[in-house]
Amino acid sequence: MQPFSVPVQITLQGGRRCQGRTAFATSERKRNGHRRDGDPADVRRKLPPSAGEDRALLLGCAMMGSSVLMFFLLGVTVLKPFLLSSRREESNCTVLHTHLADDWTDCASPCGVDCPGPGRHPCLQVLVNLTHSGQKALLHYNEEAVQINSKCFYTPQCHRDRNDLLNSALDIKEFFDHKNGTPFSCFYSPGSQSEDVILLKKYDQMVIFHCLFWPSLTLLAGALIVGMVRLTQYLSLLCEK
Repeated sequence: MQPFSVPVQITLQGGRRCQGRTAFATSERKRNGHRRDGDPADVRRKLPPSAGEDRALLLGCAMMGSSVLMFFLLGVTVLKPFLLSSRREESNCTVLHTHLADDWTDCASPCGVDCPGPGRHPCLQVLVNLTHSGQKALLHYNEEAVQINSKCFYTPQCHRDRNDLLNSALDIKEFFDHKNGTPFSCFYSPGSQSEDVILLKKYDQMVIFHCLFWPSLTLLAGALIVGMVRLTQYLSLLCEK
């Protein structure tokens, strides 16, 4: 029995050394695995943002920025005048009398370098009768014409040719003279005592709808693009973990 004691002891010692190396290698792999799982910087290095994602983010941010700019511009040029203007209701008007004043009126803006001195234009006055109330009032082209000159139907853009301005005013006068007694659509202020009505509304409900709808749609689309890109990046990060 004694000659076999040495080989058995050698075998057992070799087995212990093998088990020690195996356990050491397993523990090293576990530590490396924990280090890889706990280091998000390595994961981020494996998932660099693609060029398509960068372009999509840039597009979304540009759409949101342009929508904010549109809100500002349309708010100043359209929404503010609409809110400040008086509420007008539709009615029918009939022409009573048209008159071209002898004295020409000063232009609201300079007529340019080709026209020396202050520009002037003929003043056409159109007197109408409101069908629903029988009230007499002066007719104007739109809200801006009332604000520029409350006595004239419209204010043309002044230029050097006075004959052209006069012919334009005569053409409009002839048009209303042919409508004498024929009702047509017009707009008046029910709560105002001013005796003026307008022929066309520059800012109506449909214009305000488009001023609010398209910038809002652009803002929503830009935010949706940015949100989808961020969601895709987050899901890719979860899948890699």
